[in-house]
Amino acid sequence: MAESSATYETVWPRGKQRQKLESPAPRLPDLSGKTIGLVWNFVFRGEEIFPLLQQEISKRFPGVQFVGPDEFGNTHGSDERQVLADLPARLKEFGVDAVISGNGC
Repeated sequence: MAESSATYETVWPRGKQRQKLESPAPRLPDLSGKTIGLVWNFVFRGEEIFPLLQQEISKRFPGVQFVGPDEFGNTHGSDERQVLADLPARLKEFGVDAVISGNGC
């Protein structure tokens, strides 16, 4: 059998970083009296999980309010690009202080 002298070019699998990393927003010290937006891709059990989260968070933080995923739209649907583009304005419209994002697969 003849030896092969083929040469193959390889690349680093991670690629070049194209986006500047941003630091996350500082944590809220307390959720009392705050408004929490519930953002979801309508894929996995949010209809079960979000009510449980709301119940437990409400027990711990007086006056906390929630804005449900129906107000924001499906972040994984046919119009996801528009939903995500509109999300900052919708969060501001509802006075949202923090977000819980549910992303199932």
